Amino acid sequence: MKEEDKLLKVLRTVAPGTPLREGLENILRAKTGGLIVIGDSPEITDLAEGGFAVNAEFSPANLYELAKMDGAIILSADARRILAANTQLIPNLSIPSSETGIRHRTAERVARQTGALVISISQRRSVITLYKGTIKYVLRDAGVILAKANQAIQTLEKYRLALDRVVTGLSMLEFEEVVTLFDVTRAIQRVEMVLRVVEEIEKYISELGVEGRLITMQMEELVANVDHEGLLVIRDYVTTTDKPPQAVLNMISSWPAEDLLDLSLIARALGYPGSASVLDQGVSPRGYRVLDKIPRLPLPVIENLVKEFGSLKRILEASIHELDEVEGIGEVRARSIKEGLARYREQLVQERHG
Repeated sequence: MKEEDKLLKVLRTVAPGTPLREGLENILRAKTGGLIVIGDSPEITDLAEGGFAVNAEFSPANLYELAKMDGAIILSADARRILAANTQLIPNLSIPSSETGIRHRTAERVARQTGALVISISQRRSVITLYKGTIKYVLRDAGVILAKANQAIQTLEKYRLALDRVVTGLSMLEFEEVVTLFDVTRAIQRVEMVLRVVEEIEKYISELGVEGRLITMQMEELVANVDHEGLLVIRDYVTTTDKPPQAVLNMISSWPAEDLLDLSLIARALGYPGSASVLDQGVSPRGYRVLDKIPRLPLPVIENLVKEFGSLKRILEASIHELDEVEGIGEVRARSIKEGLARYREQLVQERHG
């Protein structure tokens, strides 16, 4: 699991609306501080000394009462039971820690040693810090996160509009048969930029819990079909059909931000030479993305068309009789393909002059 996915999972565990978060907030308000370990693996029990067994169902009130004692509280892996309280945790002292306070230093070392989620609540600073393996994350006030999430949604709106313009332009160029690698790589770049903002918003949503529902709805509406569109662009232009589009997109998504700005690197990911001049190279789409715009045209039929004709240019030039001969296409569907392509082209012309 990627570090980003691990963090999202952790944030959902302690999100507002969960019983665990309610218990943590109670401890925070009481300014008693606390150290909580989630997990009951042998690695954790080996580090625990003293204290007493509780083995009771979890409740925010129970967590709050037990936190009044100095030791650590151990919860089950699903955080539904309190297993032990007032225990002393003795992690390996040779594990490096950047923390200064004893409680936070212990939390970081236990998390690194066991891989468990460890939560440290600072009595003095009134801060909840999460540790999971090498991850450290300080929970922030919901109002601050909500403001950041709303800013990110506004950014997402702008990025989505820019993506739509680029993709519409690419479609028009495909019909006119004047596409260059610059147009293709810019579309893929815009898709990835949108997906990166989505990743940021998902982090906020996980941290907001029940308070993030409106943000979730706004985000889902804005990113509908973006991933699918990006994969179809890749499928249209990747040099070899042996390279899965998802693998190409995953590779691009792993790049640092500065690499994403270099369109020649995206061209290389598609299988073209990585020089800057390659962006002027003319290319032809296979036709997956444009055919996907035709209503009620199943993917197997699109695949048969591309396999038969090899390019969008040849599909556009094909007669109804030639289309009819492709497996899965009768005369009725052949006509609907010709009409669908004509309608989509007309729509693009209207958008260009609109």
